[in-house]
Amino acid sequence: MPLETALDATSALQAAQQTIEIETQGLMALREALDGELGRVFERTVDAILNAQTNRGRVIVTGMGKSGHIGRKIAATLASTGVTSHFVHPAEASHGDLGMVGEDDVVLALSWSGEAPELADIIAYTRRFNVPLIAITAGAKSALGSAADMPLVLPKMPEACPNGLAPTTSTTMQLAMGDALAVALLSLRGFTAQDFRQYHPGGKLGARLLKVRDLMHGGEAMPLVAETVLLSQAIVEMSSKRYGMTGVQDAAGRLIGILTDGDLRRAFREGFADRPVAEVMTRSPRVTTPDTLASQLLAEMNARSITGMFVVEAERPVGVVHLHEILRAGVA
Repeated sequence: MPLETALDATSALQAAQQTIEIETQGLMALREALDGELGRVFERTVDAILNAQTNRGRVIVTGMGKSGHIGRKIAATLASTGVTSHFVHPAEASHGDLGMVGEDDVVLALSWSGEAPELADIIAYTRRFNVPLIAITAGAKSALGSAADMPLVLPKMPEACPNGLAPTTSTTMQLAMGDALAVALLSLRGFTAQDFRQYHPGGKLGARLLKVRDLMHGGEAMPLVAETVLLSQAIVEMSSKRYGMTGVQDAAGRLIGILTDGDLRRAFREGFADRPVAEVMTRSPRVTTPDTLASQLLAEMNARSITGMFVVEAERPVGVVHLHEILRAGVA
């Protein structure tokens, strides 16, 4: 599509569809460019950031206008995936915030044209103190592109704006490049879901990454009896702990069964007799482990209509978890 092409929409829906189409073409061009020089610079960029992180350096992201807004998002994504990153406004940098840039840091500057005058001081600062400069720009020969140690030069593609002015395709491509950097970095660093939870303890993301050990109750909170106790004693234990069940342990402390409300109903139908709990309990019950994701346990409990489950290690109970506790934690 020629660069001068603008939207020629006759309806709101058509405008939306053409916007997505033009921005998609921008992303496809970006993907193809990674097979060439852009890809080689991208790999150098990732190495530079990893090296800075090894030396406790940070990624200092900067940009003006819409590029600045994209830069803030890139900084936040890097930070949330374990790469120490901050956004510095270029105008504030010229009035003292350049002191936030250390010799072990790298600067990531965004400007589609590469000629944003507000970036001049921070560019000069990186050149003076040999701070590695990464650029995300479409201007290879611009002030920013020419100065950068690692110029990530994006293909020039038309904006989706009918006038070709409002940053649309350009900001989409910049954002995609930032996401590509973040994902490449977390992949090479072996960043796990548990690492991710460290930076996302709240909200739905945090809840999805909770493990059973985060929700279970251990120690005296667990309803447990020995296999030698009578059924009446087991009922007392069930009632006092309010899990609708009690675990049954052998002499070595292993969980060998559970007594549930269903087991009691079956025993009563047969005519109640106070006998050893081992004669009534369900043997080899389903159990879970502390490191199981709570979301996985919830799926299993729903599929099997189970409301409570014991948590075991080496066949011994270390905790108990109830369906309601998982739901209250926001796991769904």
